[in-house]
Amino acid sequence: MDIRRATTVTELLAAGHLYDAPPREEWAARFLAADGHVMLIAYVDGTPAGFVSGIEMLHPDKGAEMCLYELAVDEPFRRRGIGRALTLALVDLARERECYDQWVGVEEDNEAALATYRSAGAGDDGRFAMLVWEFGDGAR
Repeated sequence: MDIRRATTVTELLAAGHLYDAPPREEWAARFLAADGHVMLIAYVDGTPAGFVSGIEMLHPDKGAEMCLYELAVDEPFRRRGIGRALTLALVDLARERECYDQWVGVEEDNEAALATYRSAGAGDDGRFAMLVWEFGDGAR
């Protein structure tokens, strides 16, 4: 397995089978152009097998923190430690970027995700509510 940071639209599009929906070229370009956005892709025999995306957030009185935005591993490659390795690679990147922490929101019944993040050293920070403003299908 080889984990590399995606730096081109071509790389992001080639990993499209790992996403929830087909990627759009213009959104991939915008992702790469945005400060603080990162995607690490795990390759097995040259094939994208999984990814983790992160967003570095900065606040004037807190400094920088990394949000693990999404983690996915293709079905044939699951239960091989790829999700854990991707999570740890993002942790390493967050430390390199001098983030004070990394966090992820996980649904309480997502046992696979919870196990993956805990195996990578994450601890429970307590319960929280997530509230969403929906803007309709125009943004998609």
